[in-house]
This record gives sequence, C-alpha cells and structure tokens, in this order.
Amino acid sequence: MAGTVAHSWFSRPDARRRRIATSEPFWVRVLLISLALAFFGLFLLMPLAAVFVEACKKGWAAYVAGVLNADALSAIKLTLLVAAIAVPLNLVFGVAAAWSIAKFEFRGKPFLITLIDLPFSVSPVVSGLIYVLLFGAQGWFGPTLADSDIKILFAVPGIVLATIFVTFPFIARELIPLMQAQGSDEEEAAVVLGASGWTTFRRITLPNIKWGLLYGVILCNARAMGEFGAVSVVSGHIRGKTNTMPLQVEILYNEYNFVAAFAVASLLALLALLTLGIKSFIEWRIGDSGQHESNSL
Repeated sequence: MAGTVAHSWFSRPDARRRRIATSEPFWVRVLLISLALAFFGLFLLMPLAAVFVEACKKGWAAYVAGVLNADALSAIKLTLLVAAIAVPLNLVFGVAAAWSIAKFEFRGKPFLITLIDLPFSVSPVVSGLIYVLLFGAQGWFGPTLADSDIKILFAVPGIVLATIFVTFPFIARELIPLMQAQGSDEEEAAVVLGASGWTTFRRITLPNIKWGLLYGVILCNARAMGEFGAVSVVSGHIRGKTNTMPLQVEILYNEYNFVAAFAVASLLALLALLTLGIKSFIEWRIGDSGQHESNSL
C-alpha cells in the first residue's frame, strides 16, 4: 500500500508536466484555429465559390451552353481519354516499381528511386520541352517520324506522353513506403508453401495494398485531368482537337468569354471535390483497417 501511494505521489508531477507540455493556453488555441480558418476561407473557399458564382452569373442556360459547346465537349472527351490511358499505364508501372523496390535488393535501387522522384523536381513546362526536343520537327526523332507520317507533337500521343511523365510518381510513391512497412514475410511464406508468383501477388500482396493503391490512383487521375504546363507545350492549342479542359479554360478566359470559361472550370472543381471525397473515404478506411488490426493483436 505504501509503495502504491509513493508511486502515485511520484507519478503525478510527471503527468502534470506532460499535460502542460502538450497543451496551450486557451487564447493561443483560439488564435491558431482562427488563423487556420481564415487562411482556409480566404485562399480555398473563396476562390472555389467564385468559380461557381461566375459560372452561374448569367443563368443556368448560359452555363449549360458553355459546357455543351462543341469545343468544350471535345476538351472534356480528350481529358477523359488522356486520363483513361495514362492512369492504367502508371498503375502497372507503379505497382511493378514499388514491388521491386520494396521486396527485392538489387544494384541501382537508389538510382531507380531517384528517377521516380524526377517529375516532382522538374517543372512541367520543362518536361513538355523535353518532348519537343525529342519529337519536334528539328528534334532527335522528328525527321524520322515525319518520314513515317507519325505525329506525336500537337496530337493526342504527345499529350498522353507528357501526362504520363508528370503523373507516374504518384502511385509508386504511395505504394513504396506501404509495402516496405508490410515487409515480405507473407510472400516468402507463400512461396515456401508452393504458391506461384502470380498467386502470391493476387492472394497476398494485392489485398494488402488495395487501399493504398486506390489512393494513389485517385491522386494520379486528379493530376492527369488537371495538368496544364506540360500539356500546354506539346498540344499546340488546336481547337476541338488538342485542347484539354485546363487549356480550354485558358482560351475562353483570354477571349473574355468568362461564363463559358468558369463553366468548364467548375467541372474541374467538381472533379476535384469528388476526388477529395474519395480520398477522405480511403483515408478513413485505411485508418479503420489499421485500428481493426491493432485491436485484433
């Protein structure tokens, strides 16, 4: 009994000090929260609200006319097409790169990780200029492509290539730390029990990374649809052919067609909000799964 009293007597000051060290005065908390909310409202909510207000400024009919314009519809279709090509290709690359980096040791592994991070450190405009240098009329492969009547720049292939370049780190970078944290014990056990490589991936690896994989796909898709810099360099801004939604917004705004510009921009904003909602749901599921696993242990 005396030992218990002594233990509680010594532990109380430590607990009190911990509470003081991890808490702030009330006025400090109010100030920090107010600053965060003011920043959020000024730089996020107000611009987002302005997009929808300007889009609907002249009524619903003008909004629909701006969205259903032939050039706008072409830009929407091209944006969806580019994302439908770039995201699956990045999905395959991201899973393969993350699996090889997290599960195996080989020469050049740090170099591969550096290459994956390259698009994060290079301006999108510079990445577009790289494709101009490679496939332009005066580029390395330009004359050969011209002789074969193959067009990459100022066409859909160039837009797809530029989009793949700026988006391919997202899935790999989401999966690499996740797969490294999980380790390779389960895969090694499956191989010892006679499972093939495909069976091991399908039955063990894929279920363990499914939420992280979906999270990376959502981020990759959002960037693919909203990319402007690299696509602007390689597209040529050809109306109805090589303009994606961000490029169409720029053209309409420069022509002072503000309602149509903000109408198309509102579609991008809605896609961003949808992406945010799915992202939040995935984060909740990941946290819920982690909590469930910790409780089971």
